[in-house]
Amino acid sequence: MKRNRPMRIDPIAEAKRQWTNHGWEEASPGMAAYTSIMRVHQLMLSDVEQVLKPLSLSFARYELLRLLAFSREGRMPMSSVVSRLQVHPASVTSIVDRLVLDGYMKRESHPTDGRATMLVITPAGSDICDRATAALNRESFEPFDMPEEDTNALIGILARYRKRAGDFEDPTPKPESLEEF
Repeated sequence: MKRNRPMRIDPIAEAKRQWTNHGWEEASPGMAAYTSIMRVHQLMLSDVEQVLKPLSLSFARYELLRLLAFSREGRMPMSSVVSRLQVHPASVTSIVDRLVLDGYMKRESHPTDGRATMLVITPAGSDICDRATAALNRESFEPFDMPEEDTNALIGILARYRKRAGDFEDPTPKPESLEEF
């Protein structure tokens, strides 16, 4: 979301200056990094949500549909969805409930594990997911306003942070797209 009138100062740079002035100079770079990333998250999420709103989807609902659409058969165990989306099971259940209500997904019994539930994308779910992907590509992802070199550097920096935080491990063999991280 672009502001109609940009602020005259960078509030995060000012907060960093204040952190330093109050004797927290060692913490000020980390505070500025955290705060910057959280602000960028707000801006990007707002942008994506504006694109998805006409389709009555949130990013969380879209992400779940896209995950299922990418799967081989359009189905996945609920536990795998929870793991891949890295959100609490209760949050996934809430998202699934809404997608089922809208006819974009259905629940089925797991073929071999009577305790597990399979999530299955419906034809209507595939259709809305494809429309949402086209809109996001056109309105958010393709016009991403950052030089390719900066984009790649940002992806690498964030991947290294996520890896150190235990977000993922390198697969074996390592895919070419992760070679530089």
